[in-house]
Amino acid sequence: MKEWIKAIVILPFNVTVVIPGLILYFSKYKFFMPNIFCFIFGLILLFAGLYLAAWTMLLFHKIGKGTPAPWAAPKHLVIQGPYRFVRNPMILGVLAILTAESLILNTINIFYWAVLFFLINCVYFKVFEEKQLERNFAGEYLEYKKRVPMWFPKIRF
Repeated sequence: MKEWIKAIVILPFNVTVVIPGLILYFSKYKFFMPNIFCFIFGLILLFAGLYLAAWTMLLFHKIGKGTPAPWAAPKHLVIQGPYRFVRNPMILGVLAILTAESLILNTINIFYWAVLFFLINCVYFKVFEEKQLERNFAGEYLEYKKRVPMWFPKIRF
């Protein structure tokens, strides 16, 4: 349990709460109500992102027997739930949360942070995480990687 709390505080909490809070503070943010469509869409994205992030973290705990953090990584490859459609749904959940914050708070600065966060993760996953997954799960991960896209689900009709 201690590892879970540490992983959540250090990773998603910092990314979605602490850093956006610092961005607002240092940009001398003043709230202006967004138009109603942005606000409602932001709320929908917020709940969808929270749901997706929570679901994927729960899968890491129940199936993977680990956390989202590299220092307590899952012992089993998680390919169920949203992981059937994309390899990084947890990050997509966090991106939805950040985009929602940007819309609800009516500030482009948090959206810039979301874009930067996405770009950092694109590099991190390619350079570090995928290599670690290949070492830890070998052929199972390589097969999964062939079938499932990194970020955008394949749409089949």
